[in-house]
Amino acid sequence: MDKEMTMLKNEMKKVMVGREGDIELMMIALLQGGHLLLESVPGTGKTLLAKTFAKSIKADFKRIQFTPDVLPSDVTGIQFFDPKTREFQLRPGPVVTNILLADEINRATPRTQSSLLEVMEERQVTIDGTTVKVEDPFMVIATQNPVESQQGTFPLPAAQLDRFFMKIKIPFPSFQDEKEILKRFRTSDPLEEVAEVLSTEDIRKMRKQVKEIYVSDDLENYILYIIQETRTNPLFEGGVSSRAALALMRAAQGAAFIQGRDYATPGDVKALAPNVLLHRMQLTPDASLTKSIEGIFQEILKRVSVPVETGA
Repeated sequence: MDKEMTMLKNEMKKVMVGREGDIELMMIALLQGGHLLLESVPGTGKTLLAKTFAKSIKADFKRIQFTPDVLPSDVTGIQFFDPKTREFQLRPGPVVTNILLADEINRATPRTQSSLLEVMEERQVTIDGTTVKVEDPFMVIATQNPVESQQGTFPLPAAQLDRFFMKIKIPFPSFQDEKEILKRFRTSDPLEEVAEVLSTEDIRKMRKQVKEIYVSDDLENYILYIIQETRTNPLFEGGVSSRAALALMRAAQGAAFIQGRDYATPGDVKALAPNVLLHRMQLTPDASLTKSIEGIFQEILKRVSVPVETGA
């Protein structure tokens, strides 16, 4: 693993217990400039995970606590009239940052949720006709409560979900991990001890390096066979997009990079496909009565033949 990535992981492990896999997924998203959606029931550490990640990086960090009364202008910014200068002044919203924590995003109304669409895809935001560029690196880390709960939530539309590079489901900790959490947080807050170990320049440098990770023609075909299966399966509505195919390839490159390889493997693709693809898929109404997306997708992964793993 790259030295900078190792330092980032170690800083996050000062706070997070039993979350090494989730930390690595966040590192992959950072390397590839992708946005993250963290999902779990309240109190399992989604926000803490995002805050620990942001604090480990020397970059601008802002947070929006989404509620039903948050307006799109609260996210993007406004033009306001200054009576002293008798001119309109531009006041960018919290989206103009490097790392944005969109906390409980599915508690906001669909109109407010959609205010993030432009900046997530184009790295810019339009405020009353004025376009403001967002500096690189830019990353949205959104948290949400499970959509199945329906407790005052507005499910994210498909167009919004497709812009998230990965979705990470945060489970309850194991007995031993939860015991360690009790000990670690009993007398102090480990988050206060987290240091900034990664600069924006480090991130830009590594993003250039990860693009050089070799992806063979056979591996590209393997990715596309999986993508095509989601589109032809009658249990799914439509299947996933070309953006999803690109995300799966880039996720495999990111996994290879943090594991110290200069080539991606089918194992990388298979391991990361659920995090990259499942949130982009939707069952037909009839299929949703008796099937689960996870179960059908696992059948797809078993059905698609895996190419022989070879190095570069």
